[in-house]
Amino acid sequence: MTDKIAYRLATPERWAEVMAAGVFEGDPHDIADGFIHLSAAAQVEGTLLKHYNQHERLVLAEIDLEQLGETVKWEVSRGGDLFPHVYGTIPASAVKGVRLIGRNEEGGWIMPNDLEGSR
Repeated sequence: MTDKIAYRLATPERWAEVMAAGVFEGDPHDIADGFIHLSAAAQVEGTLLKHYNQHERLVLAEIDLEQLGETVKWEVSRGGDLFPHVYGTIPASAVKGVRLIGRNEEGGWIMPNDLEGSR
């Protein structure tokens, strides 16, 4: 894979903690798996629905994979797709943008329509 950008979902409260610390070391499920889970642009909605659907608002952080170098490995995961996994930490300097996403009046998620895959 040659995606230069990947995404991480988190609650606003959790992401505020990450940015205050200056580094993302992973959540408990990441630590248990031995790597930080990220999603490519086309995978974000599936990840949201599978792992974060119980929330009302989320932060979608845009991560610069080039800055993470060799710590990024593209590995088979959900549905046989290759997902970006980070074997290390993500410094705040690798976070290129943060968006708040929420739900529409019907309760569905309002997804950004311009997620960058930049191949």
